[in-house]
Amino acid sequence: MKGFPAPSASHATECKDLSVSYSVGLILAGDRSFILREGNWSYDVLLRTQDAMKPQFDRYSRQILFAGIGEAGQARLLESSAVLIGCGALGTAVANLLVRAGVGYLRIIDRDFVEESNLQRQTLFTESDAREALPKAVAAERRLREINSEVRLEAVVADLGPRNAEELLGGFPLLLDGTDNFETRLLLNDVAIRLGVAWIYAAAVASYGVTMTVYPGKTACLACLLEAEYGSEPPHAALGAEETCDTAGVLAAAATAIASLEAAEAIRLLSSESTTTNGAGGKLFSLDVWSGRSQTIRVARRANCRACARHQLVYLEGEAQPHVTMCGRDSVQIHERRRQLNLDELGRTISATASEVRQNSYLLRFRVPPYEVTVFADGRAIIKGTRDPSVARSLFARYIGS
Repeated sequence: MKGFPAPSASHATECKDLSVSYSVGLILAGDRSFILREGNWSYDVLLRTQDAMKPQFDRYSRQILFAGIGEAGQARLLESSAVLIGCGALGTAVANLLVRAGVGYLRIIDRDFVEESNLQRQTLFTESDAREALPKAVAAERRLREINSEVRLEAVVADLGPRNAEELLGGFPLLLDGTDNFETRLLLNDVAIRLGVAWIYAAAVASYGVTMTVYPGKTACLACLLEAEYGSEPPHAALGAEETCDTAGVLAAAATAIASLEAAEAIRLLSSESTTTNGAGGKLFSLDVWSGRSQTIRVARRANCRACARHQLVYLEGEAQPHVTMCGRDSVQIHERRRQLNLDELGRTISATASEVRQNSYLLRFRVPPYEVTVFADGRAIIKGTRDPSVARSLFARYIGS
């Protein structure tokens, strides 16, 4: 091969870092690598000279060595895209792993802001982020850019709902679950079915977590797994009460373990040339990091499933509007998007009657003891300190206007 003369003794002397790997005759000499067969140098070059190598090789070299990915898989991963919904304990860990792996484009959607109680498990955030009350999507984007500047990142500070779901999630081949409630997950399930794209369900609470990959039309969907026969009853009513981070707490180790499985499945899917459903498709994997127990269950498609069989996408069509309880605090979120808010003007207006008024480019926060109100520029508000929607609506009308 041109440009690679056979090494001589002088060349070996010049390349002081000469190493032999295993017994197959792989010899790395400086910036060149050759295979030695039967004592003779072969021109089978394993690695090109450093100045001719792809810039990404050094960063991803250990990943490329993994047989499941290789150079071709890494190239596909670098051209891939995905959208992550939710940037809490699961979402931060998934985003970190995907960006380090070299996903080409990642959109991160989250409606919330960083608080001190997040720092125990949400691995991309710092104390400074909490002091500044940065939106989670923005704080995550900033940290991830420092980790890998080659990845295209897009932070979207928004509350995903039926009205904006297709706009925010359309155009991506993979949807990733970083949410904290089943209503939003069932919305993701409906959107994936409507768009015909794969999505990965994941959840963690206490020391326990689960994950499952859904290929619409090929494997069971989340509604197949969760929804009972409900007739005229709204589907989410069949889910009953479930533990949350607010009632049972959550270990960072549980969220990180499940996020690792979710990220591994995402990398497998995005780097694969095939669209096969091999892997985690249609299988529910559960893990308890405290007891060390795990299991995998094959989930069967339901012939009369409301979502993937009958295409009754009630969450996407707004017939089952999500009621959201935030992880880690008693809060009510008010969805008000009839106008964009001028946060500067609002801050001046309420400063005479509210206390501890704080503001940045993305949100305004103030206290009306015993409540804390956080208002976003898109008209949303989170009222902390109550679970009563009527109390929250009253505070919203009083300070922001109806």
